[in-house]
Amino acid sequence: MGLKKYYLKNSIEVGTDEAGRGCLAGPVVAAAVILPTNFKHPLLNDSKQLTEKQRELLRPFIEQHALDFGVAFINEKKIDEINILQASILAMHKSIEKLTTLPQHIIVDGNKFKPYKNIPHQTVVKGDAKYMSIAAASVLAKTYRDEFMQKINLEFPQYSWGKNKGYPTKEHRNAIREFGVSKYHRKSFRLLPEQLKLAL
Repeated sequence: MGLKKYYLKNSIEVGTDEAGRGCLAGPVVAAAVILPTNFKHPLLNDSKQLTEKQRELLRPFIEQHALDFGVAFINEKKIDEINILQASILAMHKSIEKLTTLPQHIIVDGNKFKPYKNIPHQTVVKGDAKYMSIAAASVLAKTYRDEFMQKINLEFPQYSWGKNKGYPTKEHRNAIREFGVSKYHRKSFRLLPEQLKLAL
């Protein structure tokens, strides 16, 4: 079962996806990718199915061979302000905005999206495992976000973001218990299971 090239034939179609929605810290990052019809790479798949090394190999290949791509970050303050779903959609809109080519059709991973510039769109549940452009966007979003988390890990090594990338692992939660929250933590999230009202 290979990935499909496009949802709508004969149109400039962009695939978009985000990474970091379920994290306790750091930004949500989205990417938008327009691929040529002859694009092929044996590794390309939903980024969650790939190893970190495979994603790192794919990223330069996608950037080199895509017709166009854009990546956008929405930081934790904005996430707290507008909520994670709205921030994810905003990130996707901003990643499409960064394209130099105006797409004629947008395919989106998941089931939630808001119209962008009157361009027709289609949401696809598990789209990153079905369509090449969404899979490529998922790889870019994830690698750019991981790179950012590695960077801020140098500033706050106690949370092990280099390893957990801000996801709610046991280790991450224990570090929050021990060290409290950092400026990168999403204050609107339930950071600890026992948190009723954590003094932030």
